Amino acid sequence: MKPAPNLLPPKDQWLQAAVTQGLVTEAELLAAVAAAQADRRATAEVLLRAQKLTEEQLAALRAEAAGVAVVDVADYQRDPAVLHLVPEPLARKHQVLPLYRLDSALTVAVADPWDAVAIDALRAATKLPIIHPVVSTPSTLRRAIEHAYGMKIVEEAARPGAGPEAGSAPGAELSAAALSAITAKSAEEAANEVSVVKLVEALLSEALDARASDIHLEPDGEHVRVRFRVDGVLQEIKLLPMGLHEALCSRIKILAKLDITEHRLPQDGSVALEVTGHAIDLRISTYPTIAGENVVVRLLDQSAVALQLEQLGLEGEDRVRVEEMIRRPHGILLVTGPTGSGKTTTLYAALSQINSMALNLMTIEDPVEYRLPLVRQTQVNPKAGITFAAGLRAILRQDPDIIMVGEIRDQDTADIAVHASLTGHLVLSTLHTNDAVGAVARLLDMGVEPFLLSSTLLGVVAQRLVRRICADCQEGRRLPDDLRRRYPQLSVTYRGRGCRKCRQSGYVGRLGVFEVVQVTDALRAAISGKAASDVLRVQAQRDGMRTMREDGLAKVQQGLTTLEELDRVVPA
Repeated sequence: MKPAPNLLPPKDQWLQAAVTQGLVTEAELLAAVAAAQADRRATAEVLLRAQKLTEEQLAALRAEAAGVAVVDVADYQRDPAVLHLVPEPLARKHQVLPLYRLDSALTVAVADPWDAVAIDALRAATKLPIIHPVVSTPSTLRRAIEHAYGMKIVEEAARPGAGPEAGSAPGAELSAAALSAITAKSAEEAANEVSVVKLVEALLSEALDARASDIHLEPDGEHVRVRFRVDGVLQEIKLLPMGLHEALCSRIKILAKLDITEHRLPQDGSVALEVTGHAIDLRISTYPTIAGENVVVRLLDQSAVALQLEQLGLEGEDRVRVEEMIRRPHGILLVTGPTGSGKTTTLYAALSQINSMALNLMTIEDPVEYRLPLVRQTQVNPKAGITFAAGLRAILRQDPDIIMVGEIRDQDTADIAVHASLTGHLVLSTLHTNDAVGAVARLLDMGVEPFLLSSTLLGVVAQRLVRRICADCQEGRRLPDDLRRRYPQLSVTYRGRGCRKCRQSGYVGRLGVFEVVQVTDALRAAISGKAASDVLRVQAQRDGMRTMREDGLAKVQQGLTTLEELDRVVPA
């Protein structure tokens, strides 16, 4: 059933199909129309905000009513010559993306196929009489425009001096004269050049689009190498001319409020930005090398962090053990692994699981990566005298129930953490060791007394991160005979063929492989008696510990990761 046409304004007639198709009820649609008129908003926007319809459903309804196609422009292969037909300001203002041209007709992606103002502006700008609209979702279209015009700037910078005479589209390259003009300016002036500002924005947008965790700008003789770390693996993206190096570094330093005149000493800074609709925090580090300053930008997407233990890959008995330990009133739980193995994310997931209005949760971190509601978070600041040890002492005077220490680095911090757990606090922290039982030897080496450690340590979680197989192109395959003999527990393995979603890598995202040790009475006695790590490991396995390798093989069998990826991260 559909509402009577006269009850809907002419501009909303296309939404009748939503009722016909059973996507919304007549009452819901009429209520949305009334709300839209009261708030002076579009009815589609009201339905979208109320989660009655999705962007994809609205795009399909618009396309059907207008008699045009729906196109996913997320990774559409753009033609630089066609992109050049539509000026960037016009594309951003009207949210249109040129796709292809046939003779005197230009096909463009739009969110609203009835936007006559945009169509007229395109006709005037392109001098083409025929404009064919196709429909895309607004968010996908916005990202595609950012990507297309942003990467155009990167490509201009990556091919200086080619110019129109080289047979390329006019304006597709940064001229040698423009590059020389940037190079001749002071660092501050060059950093504020429109082309440099857009180049930095384009690199940030491209990094987000590629799901990169870090951007590396590496001076290398005649070029600046741009590399992204995606799912833990570095990939080369572009080679930019060395003449842009100082301007790029200065622009990034200005964003982070660093000293642009200092090139001899390392610097660290941070800045919060909104890039293509994403709220991200940037952690910026500069480091002097013989070729020039190396810059690494870490991207922390506040909307992308998974804060559920099961989402991280902690499953079955291991998850039950961890959940049991984090609900204890006092004691120490450690998460161990090398830098970049996801230790802090695991601690955040644990804090989120036990966070409540009835508890006082406090942290001392270096740096604070993600902000959690109700949690009092503090960043280490050695210049102000706030070290892990000093911060931990101060936290104990704040009546905490649960304390998270970013890392136990020295005996002072270890001793305070142990005594905090003895006085009725639950302490969560990280440690750099290769496996779970190695944490015991590391703390004993720091000078913690064995009898104190055995009475306070609840358990240790060791972890690594492996890349997750892309669900869109996953396929099974039979194991070769030699691997079947080595791994009788594996009946079949999986891999990703490579597709648009995973950018032909076969992987999307990462998950953890874990080794969870829960301290039992037998293990406590062994720790108190200063038993060797091998003895502790044997006892932990008797108590039910599954090694990281065993956990990884179980995830290979489930089709979550590949045997090659497990061998790379946790060798046999």
